[in-house]
Order: sequence, then structure tokens, then C-alpha cells
Amino acid sequence: MPLMKFVTIASVTIAWAGLGLQPVANAQSRPVREAPSAAARQAGLTAKTDLAAKERINAWTVGIAGGLIEGAPLRLAAEIARVVNQEDKLNVLPIVTRGATDNVNSLLYLRGVDAAIINTDALEEYRAQVPFIERRIVYILSLFPSELHIFVRPEIQSLADLKGKKVNFNTQGTAAAYSGPLIFSRLGLSVEKMFIPHQVALEQMKRGEISAVVFVTSKPVDAFLKGRWDPGYKFLAVEYNAKFEDYYLPSSIDAADYPNLVQKGERIATIAVPTILAAYNWPLQSDRYRRVARLVDHLFGRLDRLQSPGFDSKWKEVNLRAKVPTLEQFRPAQEWLERPQAVTARPSQ
Repeated sequence: MPLMKFVTIASVTIAWAGLGLQPVANAQSRPVREAPSAAARQAGLTAKTDLAAKERINAWTVGIAGGLIEGAPLRLAAEIARVVNQEDKLNVLPIVTRGATDNVNSLLYLRGVDAAIINTDALEEYRAQVPFIERRIVYILSLFPSELHIFVRPEIQSLADLKGKKVNFNTQGTAAAYSGPLIFSRLGLSVEKMFIPHQVALEQMKRGEISAVVFVTSKPVDAFLKGRWDPGYKFLAVEYNAKFEDYYLPSSIDAADYPNLVQKGERIATIAVPTILAAYNWPLQSDRYRRVARLVDHLFGRLDRLQSPGFDSKWKEVNLRAKVPTLEQFRPAQEWLERPQAVTARPSQ
């Protein structure tokens, strides 16, 4: 019997061997690891390279909310990028938005937005929604003033004559569509508001269908400078007073701006809305704070390039030391102006 048992076990072992199988003990042995293939090694290197490139590109990227694609603010943001961008050191991305007024919302809440071009009175809408909004937004510099133009038909002689009349404020999303009604409200003027393209409104105005159009933009405006207007068409004066001290600046319109509409030596008082480059008030020395600080350094140091031929003429109006009502200036901007080299920057007065 013992001999029979031995023969049986031996037979099973031989059978396993004949089938190319290993005993159970060998089957549980640890498999030999194969070396990574060339493709796998290359994939690993590519992943590391992509990660390094992603970190390098994003390290100094600054998003600037510009505005409508046809508007001046987006054009200015694009020109900022054109001058300040430097490989691996700064990458400014101009962002198309629904307008300079909506840019406040983008600056407060939209991911990737570090700075924005806004009109100062756009903060009015957020006062109730965002307490102490002036602490959450700082200005980098004042770009240019947008003058209020109230252009009326011959039969309109004063602001009071506009009560109940049709007045156009351009299309929604424009500076006029926001600032115009707000200013009229402060003046106590109740009018029939219209929001159609100004080109259309001006033709209706000539036919007597609209009494006035309101522009809020930097002077001179081509529609008034180059247009043909019958005698009696004119701009109405708006005096600067305590009603406008929070967001606005005093300004005027004269014959140098519109020689065909304003008599030589005549001065028509009006107000202006500062258009500014603002930034979110990032925590001191945070990553986003450092990015905007680098933007300041590149932009302020190269302002003379933006004021040269080939760029928007509005850059010639920029004064680095101009103050903005209500808001504090971004600290690195203040510090830059205190440096000795700031004397060499010759901003337009």
C-alpha cells in the first residue's frame, strides 16, 4: 500500500509537468516585474513636462475683465497685454465681458479675474448688495474720463424741458445705458428712457421723434464732431455739485471739442465718469497680490510706450498720479510712484 501511494503522487507530479503546470507552492511565488517600456517612460516624462509648463504659464497670469468686444475698455486691456506681456514673467489675458459696468461683478466673483476696467459709478449698484465694497476693490490707475454729453433738439432749452420726453441712453451694457439714468435720477429728471443704438436714435432725433441722446464717453465724439446739424442743436450744461462728489469729476465741453456746435469762447459745464483700472483687494503678499503687483511694475514702467503712436490716443490722457474718488490705490502702485524712477515717468496732464 505505501508503494502504491508513492506511485500515485509521482504520477500526478509527472502529469503536471507534462501539462506545463507548476505545483501549487510555485504558483503562489511572486511574479518577476518587467522594466517599464520606452513608451511608458516617455509618457511619464511628457506628464512631468506638461505639469511644469502649466505651472510656469499660470504662475504669472493676470486676467483683466475688459468689456464688450466693440468697446474702448477691451481695446485698452488688449493694448496693456501687448506692452506688458513677457514670456515666463507676465501673461495678461484680456477678457470679453458684458460691459464695463458688469466688470464689477466679474472682479468680485468670477474666477480668473484679477483686475478690471470699470466706471467708478458702477459701484453704486453694489452698495446695498456688498457692504463696504470700497474695501474689496482698489484702483491701480485712472485711465481716462468719460464726459457726459446731453445733446438735444432746438426746442429743448434746459434740463427741465426734458421731463417726460424721449431720451436715448444707447444699448444695454454701455456706459451711457448705466451712468445716464443714474445721473438723471440724481438730477431729479424723469424722462421716457430708450435703449437703442445711438446711430439709430440720432436719425430719429433729426425727425423729431426723440428729444435728446445721452453719451457717456471721452470727448470728442465723432457723431458730433463730423455730423451735420441744423442750427439750434446743442449740449445742455450739467453743473458739478455735492450730488456728484462720490464718483464723478467736474469737466466741460468747448469749441476745441466741437467747433461746429459750440461758439468760440463758450464753455459748457458737465461732469465726467472716471474709467479706471481696478483690482481686487487681495490679501497682502498672497499669490494673486504678487501677480497684480508685477502687472503694476510692468505697466507703470512702460506707460511711455502706450502713449506713443500706434496705440489708443486715450493713453495720452493718463496721469499715474490722478486720484479716484471713494477708492484707495493698490499699495504696490503707491509704492511704485514713491520710487526714484517714478520721476522719469511723464504722464500726460
